Amino acid sequence: MRLDKFLKVSRVIKRRTLAKEVCDGGQVTLNGRSAKAGSEVKTGDVVFINFGLRKIRFEILSVRENVPAKQAGELYSILEETFENRVVE
Repeated sequence: MRLDKFLKVSRVIKRRTLAKEVCDGGQVTLNGRSAKAGSEVKTGDVVFINFGLRKIRFEILSVRENVPAKQAGELYSILEETFENRVVE
């Protein structure tokens, strides 16, 4: 499955077009390497996404085409998630 589609199906990112933009913008790595939207993902892969203030690293547990929203979290396991607090003056 394509990386952008997995991010959408798993609900890590809500829209596939946004997932594609994030991937193609160099904000995503797959197993430690820069990943494009069309990169193929499989069970066991580790994905890191830098959203700016939010950074998340997770392992893919399952790859399925369609998943109900309640089961989307079963597709991956969060390994690390950080939020940066920024004071704006």
